Amino acid sequence: MLDEAGIDAVSYPTVNRRLPVYARAEWRREHPDQDLPDGHAFCQPWPAGPADRRRDQVIYYQYRADRARRTIRGIDQQIAKAENAVAGKAAVKRNRFVKLTGGTRTINRDLESKARALAGFKAYITNIDNPTPEFVIGAYHQLWRIEKTFRMSKHDLRARPIYHHKRESIEAHLTIVFAALAVTRFVENATGWSIKRFVRTARRYRSVQIRVGAHTLTAEDPLPPDLRDALAQIN
Repeated sequence: MLDEAGIDAVSYPTVNRRLPVYARAEWRREHPDQDLPDGHAFCQPWPAGPADRRRDQVIYYQYRADRARRTIRGIDQQIAKAENAVAGKAAVKRNRFVKLTGGTRTINRDLESKARALAGFKAYITNIDNPTPEFVIGAYHQLWRIEKTFRMSKHDLRARPIYHHKRESIEAHLTIVFAALAVTRFVENATGWSIKRFVRTARRYRSVQIRVGAHTLTAEDPLPPDLRDALAQIN
């Protein structure tokens, strides 16, 4: 079981949210002349308490330079809007950096500092035994394959709607869909083509058998080289 949450949206104890700040500050003290390496991950065990119903978990906080760049750019834009709102040049809209105290508007510099310190971090949580950051983060990044498979089952394979009422008919329908899905994934992995491209390309070429007296003649269109190579990969 893998779960993932952005740092800003994580709903875990405060110490978990602050860990990247402390760990990054400690790393900088130990490496004063270096920037935090792209892809570096900090690890924090998160054992279950006596009343918890969950298993022991581990949180990996991974830093990505490109993610930090995009986050900092967003923070700069929000701060610019907050400054306009504080100066009365713009209406106060939903902006987390605007602090309202009575009728006074100020910029929440403490929150800005924390947000900048956390820029570039994302938390990956797992409850599997003996995890490694490479495996956990790599597994999460493969979730798009599962999402793609579900979209494929709904659209390309037309798994839904199911016009059946008996359990046997429903199970037969789903068995056929999942068998087709397995074949589809095999074709995609073997050829490197999407199933949509493969079907659209292959269905244009057909063979026709013509019976003339005692003889049977077969006529077929010549296959293009790319389709011939794809079929060879399947065979």
